[in-house]
Amino acid sequence: MSTDDPSVSLEIPEGEAKARSAGRRARLRAGEKKRSRVGHATDPELLRRRVYEFSDLSSYKWSDRFLIYAADVIFYLLIRLICSTLRWEARGREHLEAIHASGHRAIYTFWHSCIFSATWTWRKRGIVVMSSNSRDAEYIGRFIKRLGYGTARGSATRGGGRALAEMSECLGHAIDVAFTIDGPRGPAYVAKAGAVTLARHSGQAILPFHVASSSYWTLPSWDRLQIPRPFTRAVTMIGEPIYVSREDSPGEVSAKQELLQATLDRLRREGEEAASGR
Repeated sequence: MSTDDPSVSLEIPEGEAKARSAGRRARLRAGEKKRSRVGHATDPELLRRRVYEFSDLSSYKWSDRFLIYAADVIFYLLIRLICSTLRWEARGREHLEAIHASGHRAIYTFWHSCIFSATWTWRKRGIVVMSSNSRDAEYIGRFIKRLGYGTARGSATRGGGRALAEMSECLGHAIDVAFTIDGPRGPAYVAKAGAVTLARHSGQAILPFHVASSSYWTLPSWDRLQIPRPFTRAVTMIGEPIYVSREDSPGEVSAKQELLQATLDRLRREGEEAASGR
């Protein structure tokens, strides 16, 4: 997958840009109508364009477009500058390798607090993440695409069903997906049901992980977002995969949800101990 070079700007006349955008949307709608008529899965090319291409911003006023473009580049450079200096270690990579070796895809699942480091850890793998429908999500979606991700638009509060359906389609086309499992508004460190629901529907594997740093700044936000200090140690802790069957009873599904919560709690605790050298 290719991403735009932030140092390059290709200007398209506004009228032409709108015409191209309208044509692109019409083609996507036509593809979706064809899918519903014939009952087949989404065309892989249409799916990849939806999740990997930059969103059309022509409907935004110029001041909003400027802020989105600026935030996009600033966050991209900030993550790149800080995370490229960290001393990285990964534990449990064999769990991801086992998922792919078995012919399954991974549903990466992690706490919102480590999203800054996690974005760098799994870059350039084509992973599709859930992104909200808000304006703030526009610049988030743009800078993570520069790092090699895709986005499925929706959240637990707005368009979540549509986003889950798109993530299921991605898994069906051999594309891994990811959840910040306590997002988008918390409470922090409480796992929601999205990953388990998607795993049960798709038959794919939940891959819990946590990224811990030995020294970091904590933002005063609901998720207690951690930004690692440059040149510090960072440890990625990867847990064993969790599978959920369509045939699982409600009690078994609840048990898998509790297992996911316990595993993420353990990975966070062990990651903090490993990063600090304890």
